[in-house]
Amino acid sequence: MVHVVDVYVGKRIRQRRWLVGMTQQKLAECVGIKFQQIQKYETGANRVSASRLWDIADALEVEVAFFFEGLKAAEDDMVEADAVPADMMGDKEAMDLVRSYYAIPENQRRRLFELARVLSDVA
Repeated sequence: MVHVVDVYVGKRIRQRRWLVGMTQQKLAECVGIKFQQIQKYETGANRVSASRLWDIADALEVEVAFFFEGLKAAEDDMVEADAVPADMMGDKEAMDLVRSYYAIPENQRRRLFELARVLSDVA
């Protein structure tokens, strides 16, 4: 039976991998396993051992604790009163948007941020 913590850790692996623009194949090569195993970790179908999680954290350049951050909050369907899905950062489109946003030069990014804020207030 799949455990909620395994699913959460898998989503955090996928989130970080997408954020840094790494493929499952590349991560698997860095860790010394097959990409199918990364797929199983990311879905929570297979539990990640402590040593393997250490290797994955090293390959993705984060502390092991990163994979558990927000676990308690994820037990709720929504994050606070903003009605933002707790798994929003697990969505590939959202991660692509964040990556693209930070690729924009700072002065333009600030203006885009202000535009988004105005538009969200209107909605």
